Amino acid sequence: MRDAFAATVTQAMADDPRIAVLLADISADRFAEAAARHPGRVVNVGIREQLLIGAAGGFALTGMRPVVHTYAPFLIERPFEQIKLDLGHQGVGAVLVGIGASYDGAEMGRTHMAPGDVALLDTLPGWTVHVPGHAAEVPKLLRPALAGDGRVYVRLTERGNAAARPVGEGLVVVRAGSARSLGTVVAVGPMLDRVLAATAGLDVTVCYAATVRPFDRAGLNRVAAAAGHPDVLMVEPYLEGTSSREVAEALADRRHRQASLGVARDNEVRGYGTPADHDRAHGLDTAAIARSAREFFLT
Repeated sequence: MRDAFAATVTQAMADDPRIAVLLADISADRFAEAAARHPGRVVNVGIREQLLIGAAGGFALTGMRPVVHTYAPFLIERPFEQIKLDLGHQGVGAVLVGIGASYDGAEMGRTHMAPGDVALLDTLPGWTVHVPGHAAEVPKLLRPALAGDGRVYVRLTERGNAAARPVGEGLVVVRAGSARSLGTVVAVGPMLDRVLAATAGLDVTVCYAATVRPFDRAGLNRVAAAAGHPDVLMVEPYLEGTSSREVAEALADRRHRQASLGVARDNEVRGYGTPADHDRAHGLDTAAIARSAREFFLT
């Protein structure tokens, strides 16, 4: 996904003189060619993340389209005040592209984990959030963001699905349940393959979401209305319950139950381990999703 991001932005820079790339050392090698071709439009500020966002706000105020990139905790959590003020309060846009996701960098410890990134951005208005599940989805989500003027967060991961899915059109039904189905499962980004395997044999509709903000409330309402039951299980690769409010708003016109799977709020994993270890600890591996889905839909 990171290679797809760098290639897409490098190509776009040749066509759009507004685009400037701001880095904090991470992935600087991937933009060396672009820096040589476009002097002054690739800026590496070093490991100074507050400056990274502040500079992006300055670029945007001059009419440029800043693309800001580093590890998710250094992109969203560390400079959050600058995101709030230098972008949001000033009413300017940028494309923030994070890597590391929740715990792709587990071996580097808690400093490189950001399971709360999407929930944190939810406290600010006007953000679009993309969570691609395959490298081929990255350009399709990124190109419109580069051409626009809004505030966009693209959450990349090293672990994705085996195949790309349609993106940019709201919720996509990947597996339809029967007219008497038990409900709906919404799999976000890289969780789709695990959800499909975990719900095999369950009569549920499985939907895919690569764009989670704005959330496709109308799409979920239509899918829930067609199901036998309007119950919804959200499976997200970040903090559990992040989209609970969105589900509630989407189904405000009907009685329903909902449950959320994600990085557990009450489980601070202090052993570094591997991403797979963290999946198991948070109940996000296929076996645990299968148990949770059956407990929710069959009881």
